[in-house]
Amino acid sequence: MKPLRILVLMHVDLVPPASLKGYTEKEIGEWRTEYDVVTTLREMGHEVHPLGLYDDMGVIRRAIEEWKPDIAFNLLEEFHGNSLFDHHVASYLELMQVPYTGCNPRGLMLAHDKALAKKILSFHRVRTPNFAVFARGRPIRVPKKLRFPMFIKSLVEEGSYGIAQASIVSGAEKLVERVAFLQNKLDTPVIAEEYIEGREFYMALIGNARVDALTVLELVFEKLPEDVPRIATRKVKWDWQYQKQYGIDVKPAKDLAVAESEALRKLGKRIYRLLDLSGYARIDVRVTTGGEIYVLEANANPDISLGGEMCIAAEAAGMKYPALLEKILRLGLGYDPQLRR
Repeated sequence: MKPLRILVLMHVDLVPPASLKGYTEKEIGEWRTEYDVVTTLREMGHEVHPLGLYDDMGVIRRAIEEWKPDIAFNLLEEFHGNSLFDHHVASYLELMQVPYTGCNPRGLMLAHDKALAKKILSFHRVRTPNFAVFARGRPIRVPKKLRFPMFIKSLVEEGSYGIAQASIVSGAEKLVERVAFLQNKLDTPVIAEEYIEGREFYMALIGNARVDALTVLELVFEKLPEDVPRIATRKVKWDWQYQKQYGIDVKPAKDLAVAESEALRKLGKRIYRLLDLSGYARIDVRVTTGGEIYVLEANANPDISLGGEMCIAAEAAGMKYPALLEKILRLGLGYDPQLRR
C-alpha cells in the first residue's frame, strides 16, 4: 500500500503520547488502542494526524479542509459524551465525502441498540436470549414471561461498562435493585435478558460486501472459583491483575469440532449482513452444553489494540497486526456509502 495521509479520530482525552515511557499500566490502558494504531500506522510509512474530539464537528471539517487526508481512521466510541452519537460522526464523514474505516452509520446504530438488534435477529430465526427493556423514568415491572436468573446491563453501552458479578440476579427484588442502580449510574435504558449458562465465544469478522470470518475465540477462566459465574465483567475485560490472578484470557477456541467452528463462523457472517455491518466487527455468543447457540450481541468497531480480540483472531489466522490495519484501511477506501458495500 502506498503511503497515505491518515486522520485518526479519537476522544480528546485519549490522544496518546509519543512514547509509553513514564506511564503506568493503568494510564496506558486508557489510550492503548489509540497509541497502538497511531504508532503502527507511522511505522508502516503513513503520515498520521491524531485528532481529538468531544462535541465539535467543526474540528473535523477544519482538519479535512486544511490537511486533506486520504482517509479517516475512526476510533471514536462516543460524541458529546454519548455513545449513541458515534454513528453521526460516520455520517458526517460521508457528507464530507471522506473515506473512513470501520462500520457505516446504519450498522453502528443497529449494533448499539441491543434490543433492536435482537428483534431483527429473532425475526430471522436467529436464537437470542429472551429479554425486556427498562426505560428511565418509568416504573420497573418484573416481566412474567422471563425466567430467572437474568443478566442486567446497559441497553447501549459497550466494553462491559456497568457489568459486574451483581449483574446476574435470581429474583424480582434484586432485578429491580440492579436496574435502578444502572439507570442512575449510567443514565441509559437497561436491558434484562435470561442468563445463558455455557461457553462464551467471539467471532471476529472483517469485510464489506465480502465478509471474512477469522479464527473463533473463547473467553476462558482457568482459575476462577466454580461458584463464580463466567461472565465478561468490567474487571474481567480490563483489569490485567485480575486477569492474571484468575487465569482469564481470550484465546483461539479449543475442543471445537471443525463442523462446530464452521457453524459459528457461518452464523457470524449471517449476523454481520443482517445488521448491515461493514469494516470489522465482533459477534459474541454463548453455546450451551446441549449445543444451542445464543447470540448475545454484535459489536461494531470493536477493540483493535495490539493484543485485543480482533488482533488475536487475525494473528491466529496468519494476519499480523500491520496487515490487519492495512486490511481495515483498504476496506475503508473501497466502501461506497451509496451502495452500502
